[in-house]
Amino acid sequence: MEETVRILTYNVRSLRDDRAALARVVRSCAPDVVCVQEAPRFFGWRRAALAMAASFGLRVVTGGADASGNLLLAGPEVKVDATQVLYLKHRRGYHLRGMALAALRIGDSRFTLASTHLSMNLEQRVHQAGEVLGHLDGFAERNQTKARILAGDFNSYPGSIEWNIITERLNDAWMLAPVGDEFTSTGVNPYQRLDAVFVSRDIHVVRAGVPTDLISKADEALATDHRPVLAVVRI
Repeated sequence: MEETVRILTYNVRSLRDDRAALARVVRSCAPDVVCVQEAPRFFGWRRAALAMAASFGLRVVTGGADASGNLLLAGPEVKVDATQVLYLKHRRGYHLRGMALAALRIGDSRFTLASTHLSMNLEQRVHQAGEVLGHLDGFAERNQTKARILAGDFNSYPGSIEWNIITERLNDAWMLAPVGDEFTSTGVNPYQRLDAVFVSRDIHVVRAGVPTDLISKADEALATDHRPVLAVVRI
């Protein structure tokens, strides 16, 4: 039986902005799962992650500092079969990047979900695009989850080398069923799409995009410097 899953990906800028507005944005989207980038990574990060998840009405699945700020959250209907956190290959002089992965179940449907945040450096980012796909496929194979979802802040644009590397293997959800706005950065003056949800070919996308029909424009501007992307899919 196909299950409908609401996936939100959101760069929260280490909770440096209006946390109440952030919580209102997330709750308005009613997500089953949230892929967070730039979650708290330093002193007290576990406590901060738990508090943030609770403010969203969700729980922490995996990630945080151990995944260089990538975090997976889920609602009560989501069952967790396996998790993994890892760092991507690092180049001295650049921020350490990571990835959080989980094998999840909603009803009878199982899928792998991953959150990542690629480098600001082009050469490193191109390498990381292939690297995250390898980690995603390896984790999914080990946990026997055919359906795969990769979400995050890719610090790149549709049509770029690294974007094309990903879309050779996965579908860009926005391109299949665009609803709302395309541009995700900045929160105050959106002019580019850096954030996305990519899905394996067997997943049907109902809608994807910045959910302007669900969230307050004022809250969106206060919450963080990115805009959220909501993808509603059938698995």
